[in-house]
Amino acid sequence: MIRQNQKALNLILVLTDAALCFSAMPLAYLIRFLGQRDYGHQVPLSFYLRMMLAAVPVYLLLYRAFDLYTSFRRKRIINEAGKVIQANFCGLLLLFVLSYLSKEVHSSRSVLLLFAVINTIFSLALRVTLRKILRIMRKAGRNLKHFLVVGWNENSANFCRRAISNKALGCYIDGYFHDGGPQRFEEAVPCLGSLAEFENYLADHPVDEVVISLDYEDYPRLQHLLEICEKEGVTSSLLPFFDKYIPARLYVEDFEGMPLINLRRIPLDSFMNSFCKRCFDICGSLGLLLVLSPLMLVVALLVKLTSPGPVFYRQERVGLNRRPFLMYKFRSMKAEQNGADKTAWSTREDDRRTAFGSWMRKYSVDELPQLWNVLRGDMSLVGPRPEIPYFVEKFKEEVPLYMLKHLVRPGITGLAQIRGWRGDTSIVERIKCDIDYIEHWTFLLDIKILLLTLTRGVVNRSE
Repeated sequence: MIRQNQKALNLILVLTDAALCFSAMPLAYLIRFLGQRDYGHQVPLSFYLRMMLAAVPVYLLLYRAFDLYTSFRRKRIINEAGKVIQANFCGLLLLFVLSYLSKEVHSSRSVLLLFAVINTIFSLALRVTLRKILRIMRKAGRNLKHFLVVGWNENSANFCRRAISNKALGCYIDGYFHDGGPQRFEEAVPCLGSLAEFENYLADHPVDEVVISLDYEDYPRLQHLLEICEKEGVTSSLLPFFDKYIPARLYVEDFEGMPLINLRRIPLDSFMNSFCKRCFDICGSLGLLLVLSPLMLVVALLVKLTSPGPVFYRQERVGLNRRPFLMYKFRSMKAEQNGADKTAWSTREDDRRTAFGSWMRKYSVDELPQLWNVLRGDMSLVGPRPEIPYFVEKFKEEVPLYMLKHLVRPGITGLAQIRGWRGDTSIVERIKCDIDYIEHWTFLLDIKILLLTLTRGVVNRSE
C-alpha cells in the first residue's frame, strides 16, 4: 500500500538529505580556497567536517519541522522551495553559532555562506528530481493512492473528475457509496453500494483514504462514518458542501479547548511575512527609482512635449482595508477628461489617448510612477491591481468574493497580469487570480511574478 511506499520514500529522502548536506561542506571549502596560494594556511577542512557531524542531525530536524518529509502529492513546489530556503537559513544561523562557540577565529564565513547556498540547491534539485520520477511512475499506473468516496454530489463528482484527469497525482478512485444508487458520470467510477454497506466493504478491502462528501441533510451521519474509518485505521478527509466559502488554507485556533476555524486568515496576516514583504517593497522600489530615473525623466519630457497638460496623472484608487489613495501614472490622455475617467475604463480605441500615451500603455511605461506609491506604502510591487471607487462599488455586488482583494496592499503587477488578465478583460478571472495569490502568498511567489512580468506582463496585449 501507499503508506509503506511513503515510509520508504521518506527514509530515502532523509538519508539522501544527510549525505548531500555533509558533502556540500567540502564542496564549499574547495570552491572558496581552490587555487589560492595561502590554501594551506586556512583552517583545515577537518574543522568544518567535525562541525557538520553536529549540524547534519539538526538540519534533518529542521527539515522535519518545516514539513519537508511529507508526501509531495498535494504540495506545490514553490511552497516547498520556500520551506527549504527557510530551513537552510535557520541552519546557517546554527553554523555561525557553532563556529563562534568553537573559538576558531580564522574560520571562514564565506565557506559557511557557500555551504548554505550549495545545500539549498542540492535539496531543491533532489525534490524536483523525485517529483519528476514519481509523476512518471504515477502516469504509468504505479505508486497509486486508492480512494473511496462516501456520498455522491457535484463536489464528489468534481473530485473524481480532477483525480482521474491529472494522472500525475497518482490517485485511483476505487468507487463510491451513495444511497441513491449509481449516478450518471462520464468517468469509470463504480457505485459500490449504499452508505449502509460502506462499513463491510472497508473492513474487507485495503484503502488508503476515504473522502466523505455529504449533502446538508446527510450530515447527521458524519460522526458514524468517521467512527467507521477510525475503527479500520483508515485516513478520512471531508469534502464539505460549503467548500466555496472555504479558502485554500484553513487556520484553526484553539478557543478554550474548542477548534475555531478562521475562514479568512491569510499568509500576510503574519507579522513576519508582512514585515519581510514591506522591507522588500521599500528596497525594491527605491532601487528601481534610482535605476529607472533617467528613463522616467525622458518619458516625462516627452509627455510634456507631445500634449498640453501636467506630466503626471493622479487618480483615486481603493487600497488596503478599502482605504482610498492617490495613484500616480504618467499622463497618457488629453488633459480634459470631464470626469469620464472616474466611471469608465480606457480601451484601445479610446480617442482621449495621446499618440505617445498609447505607446506608454502598450509597454506599461505609464505605470512607473507607481514606484513612488510603493515607497510611500500605498501599494506593493506585487499584489492585486487597485480599482477606482466607482468600480469597487459596482463589482462588490456583482462578483463573488471581490472585496477580498483589499485584504492586502494592491500591486504594480500581480498574478492576473502575468496570466494575461489585464486591461479590459474578465473581472471574474482577475478576481480568481487575486484570491489565488492572496491565499497562496509566499516570498518566492512574489519573485516569480516579478520575473515573469518582464516576459509576460510588460507588453499589454489588450492594447
